[in-house]
Amino acid sequence: MQNRVAKVLSGALVGFDGRLVEVEADMKNGLPGLQIVGMGNKAIDEARQRVRSAISNSLLDFPAQKLTINLAPAELPKDGTHFDVPIAISILVASGQLKAKEVAGSLFVGELALDGTIRPIRGAITFAELAKSNHCQRLFLPLQNISQAKLVKEVEIIGVESLQQLFKVVRGFEPPYEAELKTAHTKETDRPLFDSIIGHEQAKRALTIAAAGRHNLLFSGSPGAGKTLLARSLSELLPDLSLEEVIEVTKLHSLNSGNEAIIYTKPPFRAPHHSATLTSLIGGGLRPKPGELSLAHKGVLFLDELPEYPRTSLEALRQPLEDRHISLSRLYEHITYPADILLIATMNPCPCGYLGDTRTPCSCSQTQIAAYQKKISGPLLDRIDLRMTIVKIPSEYFFNADTLQEKQLLKVKKLVLAARQAQKKRYDRSDFYNAYASLDEAKRLFMVANEAKELLTTATKKLAITTRGYLRVLRVARTIADLESSEGITASHIAEALQYRNQT
Repeated sequence: MQNRVAKVLSGALVGFDGRLVEVEADMKNGLPGLQIVGMGNKAIDEARQRVRSAISNSLLDFPAQKLTINLAPAELPKDGTHFDVPIAISILVASGQLKAKEVAGSLFVGELALDGTIRPIRGAITFAELAKSNHCQRLFLPLQNISQAKLVKEVEIIGVESLQQLFKVVRGFEPPYEAELKTAHTKETDRPLFDSIIGHEQAKRALTIAAAGRHNLLFSGSPGAGKTLLARSLSELLPDLSLEEVIEVTKLHSLNSGNEAIIYTKPPFRAPHHSATLTSLIGGGLRPKPGELSLAHKGVLFLDELPEYPRTSLEALRQPLEDRHISLSRLYEHITYPADILLIATMNPCPCGYLGDTRTPCSCSQTQIAAYQKKISGPLLDRIDLRMTIVKIPSEYFFNADTLQEKQLLKVKKLVLAARQAQKKRYDRSDFYNAYASLDEAKRLFMVANEAKELLTTATKKLAITTRGYLRVLRVARTIADLESSEGITASHIAEALQYRNQT
């Protein structure tokens, strides 16, 4: 008997992108067995048992021949159970149960159960983009992942539930069927968080500025002042994601987990606990996945009690806050994940939390206060545009009926949308905001009045503001001007921006 070689296309997840992988099957006479080569990990090596059982339990023939599976290119490290389906298909082609022309121009991914059921995988959008970039006409993947993959156009997405169904669809015995798109739903509340906040008008103003220009924000104040509630309300002010952003955000969440086949249409809100490890925060690991930093892409990363986070974790944020992506170098590869986040953080002014509180005296020594505040480095603090101290609202203010009936969310969202439209017109793109403007762009586009320049120059000298801080004050002032529909930046805009720069 002559050797029979079959070739099936699949893909490997490499950071935020994918790499095309050719799954080759060689069948010849010899002692029956299945060997997989090509630098696969333990999960791929264990595919031998899953594939054998799945083929047999799908009423298909597993050949009693010597089978060798090669995953090319062999130098590329490969991870994941999504190679189960292409391995099974390559065996069926090599054994003559499927024809090579029937699988040509198709890309296959999916994990097999022992009974032949195809389980969901992570990275569905990555595989769809990989199929499109390599001119594949069809992508076969688990039915649960079809909604995410269909965000990518120009590729026929076919979802299947079992190996037997996949076999019938490839042979043309059975047509593929559709699945409904699923979207992420936020938890509904009786009333938006923003409208439930009593008082704190200046803090709400800071939230509006942060949402409009995507400026990082830090709230400081004693326990119970309302810092956390204010921070959590920020996500309500952000507009829905554009189509390009929907694909990016959903893709990142799909790379993290394939169990939830959800499409994210709203900006994500991530709030990792201060005990989170460095890897879980920035991503990577033995099997590289996006961290909380990337899962908050195009949304909000909320760090509650900022000084409680390990210093290494906080310092790791410095580069992503500037570059809007996180680069990780590992033994075999260099991984880059997008991390365009809006950072909002809270902190107490001292270990006991009551420094500056008018009701409760502080019990900390000056040494303790200094050590606590030094947990946040100057370079990191310099990357936070808005800093504000939150003061407790008097308890008698809670029962003010006029305040309880006031609804501000819709008004603020309209202001944010108008400011973002002004930025879209200014930069001629919809994904660029004032917080991203370079010094050259600020000089050309910000239209700063002479008195505003003089005020900022004087403040820079007196307050020892760094060059980075100088630019960030300008950016905030530009957003304040956009919220007021002002074409240029005036001295009042600079003065308000300086207040937020030096409150903590």
